[in-house]
Amino acid sequence: MTESIDEILKELKRILKPKRYRHTQGVRYTAQAMAMCFGEDIVRAGYAGALHDCAKYLSEEKMLSQCKKYGISVSKAEKKQPELLHAKLGKEYAREIYGVEDEGILSAIRWHTTGKEDMDRLEKIVYIADYIEPNRKPLPGMPEIREMAFRNLDETMYLILKNTLQYLQESRGSLDAPIEEHSMEAYAFYKELHEKRCGGADEETKARSIHMR
Repeated sequence: MTESIDEILKELKRILKPKRYRHTQGVRYTAQAMAMCFGEDIVRAGYAGALHDCAKYLSEEKMLSQCKKYGISVSKAEKKQPELLHAKLGKEYAREIYGVEDEGILSAIRWHTTGKEDMDRLEKIVYIADYIEPNRKPLPGMPEIREMAFRNLDETMYLILKNTLQYLQESRGSLDAPIEEHSMEAYAFYKELHEKRCGGADEETKARSIHMR
């Protein structure tokens, strides 16, 4: 790293809107707390959490133009929703502007929005921290998800992806805005893990089984 987290946060405070900066701080602290819980490196989690939205301040037009600059492919879903591109650009900005060379940190930034199949521990921590950090508005199932986040990362991934895809499907209605394919693949992957863990037990038994792990 060429910059300390304090230096990075100082710059992010300058370029991000206050609400986005508070969210950034919340993700950093939550990711570090989860890292302590699951044996992940706290410093790496701090950098990934601090930088996960480092390109979020860009306009949609700027994101699209920056993708051309960096040779980043843009999917059909991303063309409809350019804000999704901030994760891909965040990876490039973290490397170029903030001097991050750790590929694990860069990957956690890259996948914090959509998720993907078979994520590593740091990727899951940042994805989950982005969803549960204290400044987030209350969402359906949030208390259960926040509790599970410090018990079982894979089950938390399943719960978040399930809630997110359900919300997207219900909110879009007839809009021609496809759901990002990596999110669909991630949901299928973590749903399969969930079903393997829980077997054919009823919901109450499943919940008790998961909490005991």
